[in-house]
Amino acid sequence: MALTIAVQMDHVSTVAIEGDTTFALCLEAQARGHDLFHYTPDRLALRDGTVSALLEPLTVRDVKGDHFTLGPAQRTDLSRMDVVLLRQDPPFDMNYITTTHILERIHPKTLVVNDPAWVRNSPEKIFVMEFADFMPETLITKDVDAISDFRREFGDIIVKPLYGNGGAGVFHLRDGDRNLTSLMEMFGQLTNEPIIAQRYLADVRAGDKRIILIDGEPVGAINRVPHESDTRSNMHVGGKALATEMTEREREICAAIGPALRERGFILVGIDVIGGLMTEINVTSPTGVREVAKFGGADIAALFWDAVEKRR
Repeated sequence: MALTIAVQMDHVSTVAIEGDTTFALCLEAQARGHDLFHYTPDRLALRDGTVSALLEPLTVRDVKGDHFTLGPAQRTDLSRMDVVLLRQDPPFDMNYITTTHILERIHPKTLVVNDPAWVRNSPEKIFVMEFADFMPETLITKDVDAISDFRREFGDIIVKPLYGNGGAGVFHLRDGDRNLTSLMEMFGQLTNEPIIAQRYLADVRAGDKRIILIDGEPVGAINRVPHESDTRSNMHVGGKALATEMTEREREICAAIGPALRERGFILVGIDVIGGLMTEINVTSPTGVREVAKFGGADIAALFWDAVEKRR
């Protein structure tokens, strides 16, 4: 049976289709005969208890430079949709949180993926702290003295925004580096939120592995190796994707977190693992689906829609 699917995303014109998971999900949904509709978060509205969005019919093509067509926009009650994909990228700010409050009003009658209440209550760098046995030593705070003590304990550390994304604002501070105080002053001018500090993992030079889970089960992985001039492995800042296999340790991590993912109704999740230690659990708009397929791995977009269709 064909489903009506609304995709809440950054505008489709901005996506780099060769590595965009949302685009891959749209391609697969279209191939299955489902009807796709596109809207950006600023087009979402709540009036007198009704959740609506300015929807545009969406057709996608796997052609760089000519990858989409949008039809005429029409404000539509989202409770009339079968599925809403919550897929805009962070930052995980109050705007993002507000969209989860609004979409929660139509879920699960309209299936919102991932579950908006649990997305809101599972910030990616905080949710992971429930699994401290599988993580590097980590500190979340605004206290400069606490971070200084943490750096004295571990030497090399990573500091980054608590609610950032895509490697933005990630700094590697080496033992003896004198920039910590000024860096904290800069963070304080940019945001009122805590930051996260982690023990630096030298294994990142060999890669930061992205493992994708569907319904709490691992279905594919890629290794992302940072550029020689950068600490970050994110591909849009120069990281290189390589084929990889999962280790026993990584399967142990997935087995440990799987029940919590299923309990929260998370259909699509991506975790980041460096040297056998997990650093993040990505539940907002995890990526990596196209890269896994590129290296001959599972068709994760198909597995995703299999899982969604079972719920409809």
